[in-house]
Amino acid sequence: MKIKSIKQIKNLKGKRALVRVDYNLPINKGRLDFKEDLRIRASFETIRYLWKKDATIILISHLGRPEKREKSLSLAPIAKYLSKELLLKVNFMKDDLTKKNISKKIKPGINLLENIRFYKEEESDSKEFAEKLAKLGDIFINEAFSVSHRNNASICCIQNFLPSYAGLHLEEEIKNLSRLLSKNIKKSNRPYIALMGGAKISTKINLISSLLKSTDFVLLGGALISNILKLQGYSIGNTFVEKISKNVVEKICKNKKIILPIDVVVGKKDEPQSACIVRLKDGKKLCKNNEGILDIGPETVLSFSKYIKSASTLVWNGPVGYFENTAFAYGTFSLARLIASRGKGKTYAVVGGGETISALDITEMEEDVDWISTGGGAMLAFLAGESMPGLKKIVK
Repeated sequence: MKIKSIKQIKNLKGKRALVRVDYNLPINKGRLDFKEDLRIRASFETIRYLWKKDATIILISHLGRPEKREKSLSLAPIAKYLSKELLLKVNFMKDDLTKKNISKKIKPGINLLENIRFYKEEESDSKEFAEKLAKLGDIFINEAFSVSHRNNASICCIQNFLPSYAGLHLEEEIKNLSRLLSKNIKKSNRPYIALMGGAKISTKINLISSLLKSTDFVLLGGALISNILKLQGYSIGNTFVEKISKNVVEKICKNKKIILPIDVVVGKKDEPQSACIVRLKDGKKLCKNNEGILDIGPETVLSFSKYIKSASTLVWNGPVGYFENTAFAYGTFSLARLIASRGKGKTYAVVGGGETISALDITEMEEDVDWISTGGGAMLAFLAGESMPGLKKIVK
């Protein structure tokens, strides 16, 4: 696998570099939550590299899903945050680039365009819009791995008009995640264990299917087990169940590499005192109608721990419980601490997905994991071997 890196560009002095980043922060009570700034910080190395090479930097990002130009989704606060964290002046460009020629307003140093999703052409991967964007720069740099699975104009189509390269962090994403691909797993990398959690099994079916070919075992938790338990005849109350092909679920169930929970914690989301441990072998009725499965149980934690401790390669995506409520957080936090404790030693440990990273952050053990991916859906797509439009001209 060959990656076109910005380090391969011999002379960046005076060059205008269009850098696609992902500054899509969560919004809390109407304000941007800068505590979740992993993806912002991931771009700093590339920004500083370009700055030192005397390139003019033009940052492009999206925020939220605006239907029009909404003040609440402006990138103006992010421009201030960048300036504060980088200790460099950032020129925020709020002008509508479809109505004005903003090229003359680009200043030497760092520039940040307004929310790229203010333009409907962005998500339609408009050729005309991509070409207009491309005219602002000399080269294109993708530093937004987390959206590289999307067919968007500022990620995909723009690469048809400019020489395109990988940012420094994106390059590391590809190198680290590539170690988990089937073709790169050797005997010395085994046992290879995957822990999959989260809310929707439909978003992870392709990845689970791919992992079953490359891993030794796939441990399932979170709401991913809902469809499986229902198919097996368990009464699971108001636990979220997706509409998904019965045949797909049956195929997963029958695979001997799939390891399911042996006990679960049930209850009501907002009532910690309702938490109750139920073993699957004790009967088919796991929940009352007004209850749901909200965590894996202690026996499952012990069971999963044996597999994790045996691993030479580990990948974790998705919490195994509703960890936002401490009554249902034991499973997620216990396994997060164990995975982190195995990393950076004999075990190669990779973690990805927004909620997964949030859970790991609470344990304060992020530094102990070998690689934390900024990609959620992009990480799933890459590991499943799906199309990555944002990498088409960058990775061969």
